[in-house]
Parts: sequence; structure tokens; C-alpha cells
Amino acid sequence: MRLWLTVISAAAISSTAAAQQVADPQKGLALALKDCAPCHGVAKGETRSPNPNAPSFQKITDVPGMTAIALNVALQSPHKTMPNLMFEPDELRDLVAYILSMKTRE
Repeated sequence: MRLWLTVISAAAISSTAAAQQVADPQKGLALALKDCAPCHGVAKGETRSPNPNAPSFQKITDVPGMTAIALNVALQSPHKTMPNLMFEPDELRDLVAYILSMKTRE
């Protein structure tokens, strides 16, 4: 019985740790500055982008109903005018956390 409880506890701790991977908005900012800033305004409050056809991150995050799920889908979907950037899962999580950290309205 003790062995069974130990196995269940270990599995629960392991799955909880995997499910609670914490995003790091600072790493997301660094990634945005490196990969996104040539086209998008990436700073909080910035409403203009170097490429006038690319919305700033502030404008993206302030779209009503913008969520982490919506950003994940958008960042993994090809766009006609956007390069096909491939982010690792942790990079994507960090980038989404950074973008959502700029939210000024709900």
C-alpha cells in the first residue's frame, strides 16, 4: 500500500510540475526584441511599428477578447506578410506572457 501511495504521489508531483511551467515575460521581451522588433512595435505603450502594416504588440494585446490561446494560435499560423518564425514551446509561452503583460483593458 505504501509503495502504491508513493508511486501516485510521485506521478502527481511530476504532472503538476509539468503543468505549471511558468512563463517568463522578461524572456519574452528579449525574444520580441530579437525576432519581432524589426517589424512590430514591441514596447509597452508603443502604438506604431517600424513596418506600418504590422500592428504593435500593444494594439494586439488590447484587442477585446485577446487571450493566451488566441495569441498561441496566431503565432503558430502562417501570415502572408509575416515570416514563418518557429518558436520552441517555452519561447512561445514566454512571448505570449510578455504580450499579455501589456494589456491595458479587459
